[in-house]
This record gives sequence, structure tokens and C-alpha cells, in this order.
Amino acid sequence: MSTDNCGRDRSDHTTDGADGASWEEDWEDDYGPAIRATCRQIKLWREGAGLTQQELGDAIGYSLGMVSAVERARRLPHPDFLTKADRILGADGKLAAMKKDVEEARYPKKVRDLAKLEAEAVELGAYVNTVVHGLLQTEEYARALFGLRLPPFGDDELEQLVTARLARQKVFDRRPAPLLTFVQEESTLRRPLGGRMVQRRQLEHLLEVGRLRHVRIQVMPTESEGHAGLGGSLRVLKLKDGTAVAQNEVQLTNRFISDPREVQILEMRYGMIRAQALTPSESLAFIEKLLGEIT
Repeated sequence: MSTDNCGRDRSDHTTDGADGASWEEDWEDDYGPAIRATCRQIKLWREGAGLTQQELGDAIGYSLGMVSAVERARRLPHPDFLTKADRILGADGKLAAMKKDVEEARYPKKVRDLAKLEAEAVELGAYVNTVVHGLLQTEEYARALFGLRLPPFGDDELEQLVTARLARQKVFDRRPAPLLTFVQEESTLRRPLGGRMVQRRQLEHLLEVGRLRHVRIQVMPTESEGHAGLGGSLRVLKLKDGTAVAQNEVQLTNRFISDPREVQILEMRYGMIRAQALTPSESLAFIEKLLGEIT
């Protein structure tokens, strides 16, 4: 997390939409030493087994170019690569044990940092006015959303981001369960992003998640005269240590805020947004009504 010229905390985490200033691979951070060590170990085990890169590639079903790129730490080894190489090279689990770190490094740092914050939250509240919140998105919806980004993502990059987004949804399974509240603008539910079938499945998923005891989903009707969220989407997270952080986002910028005064303002706005929205039970009934209108 960096600091802007006003002394406020900033970050470039991925947004719940598909935008961002850059999506370059960025595992070269706290995971860098572990990844480079893993790649060196693959090379050492291969040489110790007396195999060429081509021979190892043939044995595990990967190209010479991929084996070479992995050993030079130019590409992250897939978990399947590590499992097969471990077996062929007789590493007795030493290479396979690296799968967890490598898999986490595969996600953009923006996503990893956001997931860590969500894992620390005892309460998370979010208002979204453009798309369905990332924690609530189905795989099909997320893929369609990332597919709309301009300039477009490459195929591998798109799949990486979809996988990372779905991985964040482990927050719903945490125990003890955090309180998760969401307010969705009505227009985000009516937009057939990805087509009618994707929209139908997304609404069905909202109904499923909204019935969980630790989740509250509310809808902000378009016809509502009072609206405290016209300044844009926001999120407030209350953490285990008693502190709170907030987030707001616009195109290409997603800013996390730790200044207590600014967090307090967004907490106040979010509380008012929830008061102005439909109640959770009214919202589920509204979503069911929308679902029935889809043909």
C-alpha cells in the first residue's frame, strides 16, 4: 500500500469491475524468492536425474520451451507440472510441496492483498452501482465482465483473473463467519451482462447467497429519491484488531483508505445507503421478481 501526495493510503487492487491501469504479471514481490528457489530446485533435480530439459518435458507432457522458461523463472510452474516433475525426478514430495506458494503467486498481487484484507475482516459492507460485487459474482458473470475490458485481456490473463476472483469467495466459508452486507444498485441486476442465461444464473446465485445467515443483500431501487451513494461504489471493512479501512473506486483507480476521519465518512454514507435501500427480505423478493421476468 503506497501513499499519495496528501499522505493518504492508496492501493491498486483489482476492482469489482474489470478495469485497472495495468495487469502485468507481478509475482516478483514477497513471493519472488520462493518462486526462484522452486525453479532452481527443478533444474537441480533434473540435472541430478541426468535428464535434459527436452527429456523432462517429454516425460511430464510439457514442451522444451516451457521447461526452459520455468527453470529460468520466466514462467510459473503449474501445480500439475510440479506434481509430475516430483514423481519423475524422484524428489519425494519436495517439489510438490511448493504447489501452495506457486498457486498463490499465480494470482495478481492486487488480488492477493485484497483477499488478505477480506480474510482479516469481521465485518464487510459494500455498495456497488455498476456491476454485481466481485464476491457475489458467478464464474460466468466474472468471465463475461473481464471479457468486456478495453484494452482486452489475453486469454491466459482473463482465466487467471477469473480464478483469482472466485478464490476470494472463500470468505463465505470462514469460521467464525464474518458479517457480510451488500447493497446492489437495481440497474446492476437488470443489466444482462453476458446474456440472459448468465443474468439468470447470477440472480439465482444472489438468492442462494442472500439466504446465508451471515449475509445480507439489499437492493437500492432506481426510483428511490434519497440516495447517499451517488458518489460511487464503496466498501468498509472492520478488521479483527478493531481497526477499519474503507475503499472507493472510479475508472482505473481503486483507493484504500485508513485515515479514521475518511473511514468514518464512508461508514456514515454506507449506513445511510442501507437505510434507504430495500430491506434484505424485500430485496430477495425483488430479485425473485426480476428472475421471473427473464425470458
